[in-house]
Amino acid sequence: MSDTDATPPTDTLRTPIVAVLGHVDHGKTSLLDKIRGSAVTAGESGAITQHIGATAVPLDVISEIAGELVDPTDFDLPGLLFIDTPGHHSFSTLRSRGGALADIAILVVDVNDGFQPQTLEAIDILKRTQTPFIVAANKIDTVPGWNPTEGAPVQQTMESQSDRVQSDLNEKLYEIIGELSDNGFSADMYWRVQNFQGNIGVVPVSAETSEGIPDLLTVMMGLSQRYMKEEMEIDTAGPGVGTVLEVKDTQGFGTTLDAIIYDGTIRNDDTIVVGGLQGPIVTEVRALLRPRPLEEIRTEQEFEQVDEVVAADGVKIAAPDLDDAMAGAPIRVIRNRERSEVIAEVEEELAEIEVRTQEEGVVIKADTLGSLEALSSTLAEEEIPVMRAEVGAVAPRDVRVADTANESTHRAILAFSVDVLDDARDLAEQEGVELFEDEVIYQLVDAYDEHVTAIEESQQEQILDNITRPAKFRILHDHTFRQSDPAVVGVEILSGELRRNVNVIRWDDGEPTRVGHLKTIQDEGEDVDSARTGERMAVSIEGPTVGRQIEEGDDLWVELPEKHAKILEQELREDISVDEREALSMYVEKHRNRDPFWGK
Repeated sequence: MSDTDATPPTDTLRTPIVAVLGHVDHGKTSLLDKIRGSAVTAGESGAITQHIGATAVPLDVISEIAGELVDPTDFDLPGLLFIDTPGHHSFSTLRSRGGALADIAILVVDVNDGFQPQTLEAIDILKRTQTPFIVAANKIDTVPGWNPTEGAPVQQTMESQSDRVQSDLNEKLYEIIGELSDNGFSADMYWRVQNFQGNIGVVPVSAETSEGIPDLLTVMMGLSQRYMKEEMEIDTAGPGVGTVLEVKDTQGFGTTLDAIIYDGTIRNDDTIVVGGLQGPIVTEVRALLRPRPLEEIRTEQEFEQVDEVVAADGVKIAAPDLDDAMAGAPIRVIRNRERSEVIAEVEEELAEIEVRTQEEGVVIKADTLGSLEALSSTLAEEEIPVMRAEVGAVAPRDVRVADTANESTHRAILAFSVDVLDDARDLAEQEGVELFEDEVIYQLVDAYDEHVTAIEESQQEQILDNITRPAKFRILHDHTFRQSDPAVVGVEILSGELRRNVNVIRWDDGEPTRVGHLKTIQDEGEDVDSARTGERMAVSIEGPTVGRQIEEGDDLWVELPEKHAKILEQELREDISVDEREALSMYVEKHRNRDPFWGK
């Protein structure tokens, strides 16, 4: 049916939308390219529809690739619509009615590497959005001794391998199944799965040789047909509903939206409502654009205009006032509905994805609403508070907000897949606001965590440096070098760490008496800052006279202010040495014999 033909019947089944996720280098793009390439080869010229951001693979082409695995008469669904940009980014961007737009996902796992950090991140996103998925266990052709059969169904090609190769591959596949189990999913080889709603099917594939791709497409179609048919029923004649994939400048059209329409129809001249940074944008469609077919790509104009687009489909929308539109935001056609009602729907959907912020916390920026939501969820799990959360590049005003944080650990901006404007970077350096940039959420959060740890350790060290440390020491017999002004005596450290410039006390009949101020510590004539348990040193003490206030053989103590004793006991106990803890316990016990609440 051409784009200018009459509107199709309203009881149409739309194409299921498929997203591809997985760890970097596990073959997401290669697998998607191979499916597209196989589809172009299997279909006649023009059978594969060019879309913005997505590739539609019709049922007859899937049947051609899958061979005997797919009988087209078993299916009512028109085929599969693959999102062209694989990964968490596109998945998080694709939203519909507060959930994931993708109906089903392929999680790509390298059979050699198994689960990696981004695999786990993908699984968390799939769990959170409750998106059904299957696992493509990729790179089976890299098993040593593998003998490939281009494009073959996987059971057939596995059976043709040697016993050793089969055994090696099965071991790798069952490790993946074990890792799925560790993450709360029951899984098995797809041909052994009876109920795909309760179990994850694992499909061994090779993006290099196309082995297993017939199986992958078969399982995707089977799952969609069996469990999602009702969800695919849409009113194609109704006003279009979609999601913004990207906001782009397009030559000759200004700011445009790359969008997926997943319900109804969008037409040229329709009035639409789009989610924007400042709230809903109401504008009129000036043009609907599709890429020209591959054979026409050399023409001067990259896009051709169409009159309407029916779900599910990708399209570029040209309209005025789109500069503030956000990737991941909803698109609604007004047509025969009340404008205020449609605006309210868009506002409601934007409110659903609004990140809950607090008065104190970090600033986060992300490229799309979905990414912002995913980042804020991760930070919430890590108990990291967020003060401001927005879509878009890091600007000077973000730095100024971060600069108002009371906690030094919160003077930070976490930027996920966005640019940092030069003047914002300069201002951040000037104001001491830390900038963290990454395109992987867990790496961004890890970098921030390391920064917080470094600050906390530095603060602990600073506190420890400014706090009096506990120590007990004894004046040695026959080691008086000077009786007074100051008294200079030889001592042995019995417990803790003795430092310079501390007050010294002696306990007499359960009462502490200050005897003087310890000024210097010398080791064989050299000044030192401190001495530890077991060491013998010469010390100078201002105030007492040996033979009056102090005697050879006396046990003396560093005088601990009550506040310092409390901090050491309650907050820094793990940061001081075992012998200091011992000295602290003895000192506190002596005080509490006379006052049970001392230092509490």
